[in-house]
Amino acid sequence: MLRNSVLIIPSLNPDERLISYVEDFISNGFTKIILVNDGSNPKAGLLFDTICSRPECDLLVHTVNMGKGRSLKDAFNYYCQKYQDCYAGVITVDADGQHTLADVIQLDKAMASYQKSLILGVRDFDDPSVPFKSRFGNKVTREMIRLLIGSAKQEDSDRHAKAITDTQTGLRAIPNELIPDYLTIAGERFEYETNMLIEALHTQTPMKEIPIQTVYVDDNKETHFRPIADSIAIYGQIFSTFLKYAIASLSSFFMDYGIYSLLILVLGFLPLGPKIWIAAACARILSSLYNYTVNKNVVFKQHKDAKSTLEKYYALCAVQLCCSAQLVWLICGHTAFSEISVKLFVDTVLFVASYYVQKNWVFREKKCSSHMFTISLKQMLFKKG
Repeated sequence: MLRNSVLIIPSLNPDERLISYVEDFISNGFTKIILVNDGSNPKAGLLFDTICSRPECDLLVHTVNMGKGRSLKDAFNYYCQKYQDCYAGVITVDADGQHTLADVIQLDKAMASYQKSLILGVRDFDDPSVPFKSRFGNKVTREMIRLLIGSAKQEDSDRHAKAITDTQTGLRAIPNELIPDYLTIAGERFEYETNMLIEALHTQTPMKEIPIQTVYVDDNKETHFRPIADSIAIYGQIFSTFLKYAIASLSSFFMDYGIYSLLILVLGFLPLGPKIWIAAACARILSSLYNYTVNKNVVFKQHKDAKSTLEKYYALCAVQLCCSAQLVWLICGHTAFSEISVKLFVDTVLFVASYYVQKNWVFREKKCSSHMFTISLKQMLFKKG
């Protein structure tokens, strides 16, 4: 049976097992495999030559090691240029044999039914055979992504959304519609795969999770994952949105305070009440416009029209202001704490809450409409014709 997908196998210094691995795929209907030699040693180069003597295999070569992310993006680009019109999409497969033939076939079959979804082969991290560092690392990363980025819209799930089960899986099926978006995602090494998930969450791309076998060859000793450097890169990407939000909020605060102080000096000729109200209002209007612009374009990278997001943003500001004043009043009325210390505590809590509201409501990106409308219109016209 011929398969719907092209396999992409990035590899660094593989051993002879890769030959039989590729041959199994070919004998089970995969008619095109793109291998990437990511700066392997000369001995491995001979192995790649042997594999790619098969007409089903194409080889891309990096003279030096450039990382898994760069290997995947180069292979995606090559696929789009040569094979996109003949296949439904690609499946990324690790070269170390962790992904079984049966599981790769599962994802290939799923591609036919889920042509607009990112399909993930997910492992069971409660399985005792999973090494502790892999089990712990995945669960921590899964929770961090859920808290700071969001949950995934799952295909065939009764729940509206849930946390991604396996954030580190290298077995992924990517349909043609999604591949161009993933060519421009940042990341050259293992963090690229995390960025792919973050992009899917930001754009509300549906995800289909398919349980796969949990296989660790030689207790995962052959992995090229660098525990410190790659972990820093991955968590840097996960925390980047929240850190940018914090920096935008802090700079907005300093702008507000600076403008307020300047206007207090300039309006010194006015009575105390009007002076304070005018200075505070002008400072808050200017600083909030700055904060909105930075959050929309830099932090949450929301590209839809400004009208709806601006209305939601200022509705949130109004609610946040009322909550802050009311909570400070209630707490100070029942404790001996000062208004200043209580406001600092309350506004810190509201700062975190505001992040989640802005991420999930104000600047939530909805997967697209103009492109989908065009496709639907074409389908309607063809049906009528």
